Amino acid sequence: MSGQPRFMLIISPLMEHSPALDRAAALAKASDAALHIVAFDYLDGLATAGMVNEQALEQMRIGYVERHRQWLEDQARPLRNIGIAVTTEVVWVERALQEILTHLREQPMAVLIKALVQESFMSRLMFTPLDIHLLRECPVPLHFVSHAKHALPRKILAAVDPFHRDGQYADLNDRILREAVKLASACNAELDVLYAHDLSSSSANELGIDKAMAFFSSGAAKSLLDAQADAFRALAERNGIPEERRHLVMGNPAKVLCNYAASYDIDMVVMGRVGHRGISQLIGSTVERVLYKMPCSVWVVSPQPLSD
Repeated sequence: MSGQPRFMLIISPLMEHSPALDRAAALAKASDAALHIVAFDYLDGLATAGMVNEQALEQMRIGYVERHRQWLEDQARPLRNIGIAVTTEVVWVERALQEILTHLREQPMAVLIKALVQESFMSRLMFTPLDIHLLRECPVPLHFVSHAKHALPRKILAAVDPFHRDGQYADLNDRILREAVKLASACNAELDVLYAHDLSSSSANELGIDKAMAFFSSGAAKSLLDAQADAFRALAERNGIPEERRHLVMGNPAKVLCNYAASYDIDMVVMGRVGHRGISQLIGSTVERVLYKMPCSVWVVSPQPLSD
């Protein structure tokens, strides 16, 4: 239908069924959205074969792409049978990142969905994975699927920071909550909102250890806590979050989020990323620190819409 939202799912070139496909299908069905499934293929073995016989490489490449296209169609058929508008595409490309970003510019999507590829810390340190590049550069909401116990999320947690001092992100918390409320409504899921703030750490960094100790022994600490609680309350109220669904927790945000998600069997955490336009590196982003530690899937909201 006209104006129907479109979801884009990046699927593995290995032709293996993934929980990300089940999650994308469930979300598309619940949201009455169309689903575009794309595989970005490139096999080093075939590329190496081209050094020996370029014609043979081309035939192998064509054969592999066609097999993958047929496999995608096999996955799409049952989804179409339940009323989801599904399109499929296979693209042969060595560097997928730029091709993905080009797709998003040329074919506006409501969200990009992808299975999170687990990488060791050393691997991430030495070679920036595609998932981290997407986390830093994707201009639309980005859903990394991992530990998908339920195809359709039953419990959603929105993580906010209404006391962020950078005015550039003044509306990001409202966008996070609007996104989370919309998802919870479509999925008929429970929605909780969490604000985790490590007051002691931030005060020590800004004031120094000695001054921070004096700060906590004065009434200033209580005033700051009250101000944070007021900001959180105002944010929640203007987005229609009931009081019993609001959680203000002291502690390191990354640790609090992971512990809360594990303790309360959360299916999806909705959170935002911060950064600067034109600079790929994240600035103080909690989401990058928790992405590989979170015991559930993560839905990431970017600071600005695609049209900006």
